Amino acid sequence: MSRFDRYLLSQLLALFGFFSLVLVAIYWVNRAVGLFDELIGDGQTALVFLEFSLLTLPNVIRLVLPISAFAATVYAVNRLMGDSELVVMQATGFSSFRLARPVLYFGLCVALMMAVLLHVLVPASRAMLAARSAELSENVTARYLSDGEFMHPTEGVTLYIARISERGELTDVFLADDRKPEARRTYTASRALLVRGDSGPKLIMFDGMVQDLGVKERLSVTRFADFTYDLGQMIDAGALPGRTIDELSTADLLRADPAMLTETREDRAAFLAEGHLRFAMPFLATAAALIGFSALLLGGFSRFGLWRQIGLAVLMLIGLQTVHTWASGQALRDMRAWPLVYLAPLVGLVLSGLLLWLSQRPRRLKREAAA
Repeated sequence: MSRFDRYLLSQLLALFGFFSLVLVAIYWVNRAVGLFDELIGDGQTALVFLEFSLLTLPNVIRLVLPISAFAATVYAVNRLMGDSELVVMQATGFSSFRLARPVLYFGLCVALMMAVLLHVLVPASRAMLAARSAELSENVTARYLSDGEFMHPTEGVTLYIARISERGELTDVFLADDRKPEARRTYTASRALLVRGDSGPKLIMFDGMVQDLGVKERLSVTRFADFTYDLGQMIDAGALPGRTIDELSTADLLRADPAMLTETREDRAAFLAEGHLRFAMPFLATAAALIGFSALLLGGFSRFGLWRQIGLAVLMLIGLQTVHTWASGQALRDMRAWPLVYLAPLVGLVLSGLLLWLSQRPRRLKREAAA
């Protein structure tokens, strides 16, 4: 790698880190506000909020990396053109394609980062996030239990707790289960504990009784020293959704086993589209960086900047995203259309090559006229 390549690559990577940090912070703050209200409103601690926030970061970073690569390239090239550094390099005989080599290296570095995120970090973080959400959904104390009021966790069930101690012990518990008219039961206990079981949370009651009102309106009373009531069947905590398509590995997506299709309730087209998108999207970031560089090379040195070229680059990036959205939609509808997910990166690379060719054409025409 030549000195010029190292210089431009260092400039691009430094600006890329800055723009990524700013964009991730903006996106994460907007997401964290809603997450904070949701978790704290459910009675969770600040540590749980921090854990959930960290688990959402890989997906946030994955979203902003292509934009950061484009912004870093445009900013760096605009500054180098304003300082006439690229103009000097062009005057020494460097072609536009030669000048684009460090930008290609930069785009491949960003593509490698995105590949690690899409294939490893994002699926792992989404799986951990789903597991923690499932655990919190079983935390009945935080979601349903509060002392001194009648609660209705589900239709036909009434729960009352006189007091909840700091150690989590429940005193003077009343539980009425009227979901089955032929077996209406009322549970009372002087104290109780809430524990987690394999099938969901369970309520262990001590020193109480069960009043059973049968079909013939005959009341039977049974006293107990301890009794376990399965709260999982009451709040349906065990009926948690299966894995989503974002949690699966790339190999599972490309394999598309029928069992996984049933678990995620997705079709084979969605699996193939998501699997191949994980290979295509890193190169979309490379194409975005090359488009930003090649579009700015169309303009020469100007004290007023390269605002027209920057506007052209932004419009081309929007068009590229439109192609990506359309191709992804087609791939989701037809499992035979998965090759379309590679269309946007391919179009971006072709456009950047065309712009690089056009950027050196005026100089070539001038040389031919002078000869």
